[in-house]
Amino acid sequence: MRVLKRKLILAVILIFLVISFGTAGYMGIEEWGFLDSLYMTVITLTTVGYEETHRLSTSGRIFTIILAISGVGTVLYTLGIGAQFILEGEIHQIFRRKRLEKKLEGLKDHYIICGYGRMGKIIAKELLIKYLNIVVIEKFQEALNGKEDCLIIEGDATKDDVLRKAGIERARCLISVLPSDAENLFVVLSARVLNPNLLIVARAGEEGSEQKLLRAGADKALSPYYIGGIRIAQTVLKPAVMDFIEFATKSGNIELQMEELPIREGSKLAGRTLNECGIGRELGVIIVAIKQVAGEMRFNPTFRTEIQVGDTLIAVGESSKLRTLEEMATGK
Repeated sequence: MRVLKRKLILAVILIFLVISFGTAGYMGIEEWGFLDSLYMTVITLTTVGYEETHRLSTSGRIFTIILAISGVGTVLYTLGIGAQFILEGEIHQIFRRKRLEKKLEGLKDHYIICGYGRMGKIIAKELLIKYLNIVVIEKFQEALNGKEDCLIIEGDATKDDVLRKAGIERARCLISVLPSDAENLFVVLSARVLNPNLLIVARAGEEGSEQKLLRAGADKALSPYYIGGIRIAQTVLKPAVMDFIEFATKSGNIELQMEELPIREGSKLAGRTLNECGIGRELGVIIVAIKQVAGEMRFNPTFRTEIQVGDTLIAVGESSKLRTLEEMATGK
């Protein structure tokens, strides 16, 4: 498509040069005015032959022959490139839509991001690092740069048909970070009706919006301004703690990571204590906390703490060791 665009631009430049050449030629040879010369050039190049502006001299006729032979071919070439550009553009769009629909039909347990502004791009980048399937819904074309590694749906996320197109019935999580609280509220309401089991996280802008979003069906409602303010304050008050948290949660860090690992059916860890599992002794991974099935969070569990199916381990350690622990937790 880019090659075709370059050809089209070149063809347009050639047309401009040919018209300029013809106009200048008639003005110089026949001593006509600009408009008469331009008119004669155009009807010659377009092969209209409606009528000559004035009688041509011998030199003018020879020049017209040269202009017709060289210029008409250029015009036909430009028309052909233009038609090809339009046709291939439409075909490209059709095939693009078909490919997108086919990919969306095969998705399951994916993540939907509504809004691809600054925050949406950061969220998508973090999720892609974990090799998760992502579908982005964005209403404004200018927010897209054409280099995204995730599926893009151009549309209004507040509309049910757009959410269905994104496969919301089969999705695992929806993240709504649209510009206004009203839009996020509409998305949460629609998403909760379309998929009652969906994990929904929404952005809250104004004070008090968190409760409204939670009542509408969001599992989590977060205010970036509140979180940013707290983090800045903690950076001033507890710089070493914040440095550690940032280091442990930074994407792509191979030295140290903090992860949550759910215990699945068939896990080698289920029904055993931390001491029996040898997580700290053999893997060098620290279990900071265990979120139990009932929702209770047990911080700094002892070596006698027993791990149950449905628990979630909050672990800190090297990325490779955490991957090993994840395999043990999922029973792979």
